[in-house]
Amino acid sequence: MTRRIGVFGGTFDPVHTAHVALADTAMRHLRLDELRWVPAGNPWQKAGAGISPAAEREAMVRAAIAGRTGHVLDARELARTGPSYTADTLREIAAQQPGDELFLVIGQDQYERLHTWHDWREILRRCTLAVAARDAASFAVPESLAGVPHRAEHLPMPSMPVSATAVRAHIASGGRARDLVPDVVPAEVASYIDRQHLYRPPSPPTPAPAEPRS
Repeated sequence: MTRRIGVFGGTFDPVHTAHVALADTAMRHLRLDELRWVPAGNPWQKAGAGISPAAEREAMVRAAIAGRTGHVLDARELARTGPSYTADTLREIAAQQPGDELFLVIGQDQYERLHTWHDWREILRRCTLAVAARDAASFAVPESLAGVPHRAEHLPMPSMPVSATAVRAHIASGGRARDLVPDVVPAEVASYIDRQHLYRPPSPPTPAPAEPRS
């Protein structure tokens, strides 16, 4: 029996409410049997960006999807050495689950840049693109892919002014993740962030005690 499998990749640093909303929209709109959250191990297009350790990002995804039917953590990219390429992930899933229909969940901005991804033609052959955009007018095949045969579906997704960068900045400036619940960060993820003291600036070094005067 053919199953419908969604693949949702990202750094998830941290997971925020827009990630969860997009995942839920994909599950419902695409009638998926399973949605795989795939944290990037070594995202080559973000080299040198100071991404949090893999174990922390994996734990935040686990917290975000706990109890959500059909949502699954796929940690293959975290275990893979070298750069994380979506094409490799799709190849592996297709080999492990032949016959299943794959959907790659992305945003319209990623769709616009897809032609810059490693082995992007292989991606187009392997899956249907599920592109999140606010409305049908916002969903458009980019000029760079207009002449390339591929399958794409529109995921109707309201605009959500939420970003991982803003979450990290809030915490780095002294805020708490729980201050951002429920609109920006899921409660389970916020609890993990605050408990592990993620995204806080390093504590200043303790000054050495003054030597006694002779």
